[in-house]
Amino acid sequence: MRRSALLWILAVIFTASTWIYVQYVLVAHQRAAAATKGIPRGNLSDLYPRWLGARELLLHGRNPYRDDITREIQIGYYGRVLDASRPNDPKDQQAFAYPIYVVLMIAPTVSLPFATVSKFVFWIFAVLTALSVPLWLRTLGWRISLSRKIAWTLLTLGWFPVVQGLRLQQLTVLVAALVALGMSAIVGRRLVLAGVLLAAATIKPQLVFLLPLWLCLWATGNWRERQRIVWSFCVTVAVLVAVGEWLVPGWIREFRTALGAYYTYTGGAGSMLDVLLSKRVGSVVSLILVSVFLSFAWRVRRARETTAEFQWVCCFLLATTLLVIPSFGTYNQILLLPACMILLRGAKNSWHRGWLQKTFLAIVAGSLFWSYLAASLLAVALLFLPGTTVQRAWGLPLYLVFAVPILIYATLLVVRKDLLREPDGATDRLPALQPNAAAE
Repeated sequence: MRRSALLWILAVIFTASTWIYVQYVLVAHQRAAAATKGIPRGNLSDLYPRWLGARELLLHGRNPYRDDITREIQIGYYGRVLDASRPNDPKDQQAFAYPIYVVLMIAPTVSLPFATVSKFVFWIFAVLTALSVPLWLRTLGWRISLSRKIAWTLLTLGWFPVVQGLRLQQLTVLVAALVALGMSAIVGRRLVLAGVLLAAATIKPQLVFLLPLWLCLWATGNWRERQRIVWSFCVTVAVLVAVGEWLVPGWIREFRTALGAYYTYTGGAGSMLDVLLSKRVGSVVSLILVSVFLSFAWRVRRARETTAEFQWVCCFLLATTLLVIPSFGTYNQILLLPACMILLRGAKNSWHRGWLQKTFLAIVAGSLFWSYLAASLLAVALLFLPGTTVQRAWGLPLYLVFAVPILIYATLLVVRKDLLREPDGATDRLPALQPNAAAE
C-alpha cells in the first residue's frame, strides 16, 4: 500500500507539473513572444480547420478545400487572415488538408458553437487517451495491478506529447485511440471490428500507412481465419472514399493538391530523418527502415496475436512510422505509448543481458523522465520566482523530446531478443482459440 501511495503521489506531481509548465511557462512565453513580434494568435485549435470545413460542407454545401474556406479558417484559427508581407506571420495556411471523410466524424458537432465543441472534444480526447492505457496493456498481454494501471494512466495524461495533443485538440489523439482500440480488438479475435476501426484511423493516413501492409502480411500467415480483417478494412475504406466522393466529387484530386500546397508553404516539411540527414539521405534511410520493418513483419506473419513476436512488431511498426512520416510534431509520439510499455515490461530481463542493453534502456528512461523532472522544477520555480524569469527556461523540458522516437526505435532493436522471451504475466501462455471460436 505504501508503494502504491508513493507511486500515485509521484504520478500526480509529475502530471500536474507538466500541465502547469505548459500553461504558465510554455504558453505564457509563446504569448509574450507573439505580442512582441506581432504574431497572430486566435483559438489555435487544430480541430478548428476540420470543424469549420465540415460545417461549411454539411450545412452550406461549400467545398472545404477551396481558398475562401481557408481564409475563413485563418480568421478563427489565427484571429485574422495571414499576410505574406509580414515576415513574422506563420507559414502554415491551416487549409483543409485531410481526407474528406473526416467530416463524418465531426458531423454531430457542426451545429454547435465551436467554444462548446472545443471543451467537449478536449474531455472526450482525454477519456479516450486514458482508456488507451488498459487497451494497450491488454494488447501487450501485460497483467499489472490496478494501482499501477492508475499510475500509468496518470503519467500518460501528463506526458508532454499527450498534453500538447489535448491542448491543441489534435486529431492524432483520436487516431492513437482508434489504433489502440483496433489492436485490442485483434487480440480479442474481433477481426471485423478491428478492420473497421483501423480504417477509420486513416483520417490521418500518414500515421497508419504501415498498418495495412502489416495486417495483409499477418493475414497471409493464416488466411482462412484472418482474412476478415483485410476485407473489413478494405470495404470500410472503400465506403469512406465513396461517401467522400458523393459529398465532394473529385475530392481525392483536391486532397492531393491541398497536401502539395501544405508541403510548399511549410518549407518542404520532411521526416525527422530528412531534418537530421538531409532530404536525399533521409529518403534513402526511410526506405531502408521500412524494408527492415517489412522483413521482420514477414518473418512473424504466422505468429498468433497473443505472442511476444506479434506485440513487438506492433510496437516496432509505430516506432518506424514516427521516423519516416513527413512530420515530426511532438504530439505524434502518443503512438509510442505501447513501445514504452513493452520496454518497461522487458526491462528486468534486458538489464542483465549486457552493457549495451543497459545503456540503451538507461538513455531511453532518462530521456522520458527528463521532461517530467524539468517540468516539475519549473513548476516549483514559479512559487519563488517571477513568471517572466521562469519563462526564460521554457525549453528545458523539451531538450530531449525530439530524440525520443530515435532512441525508442534503436532500443527496440537492441533488446529485441530479450523482449521476445516470454514475459512474466503475459497472456501468450493462453491456448490458441479454435477456428470456430474466432467467429464474430
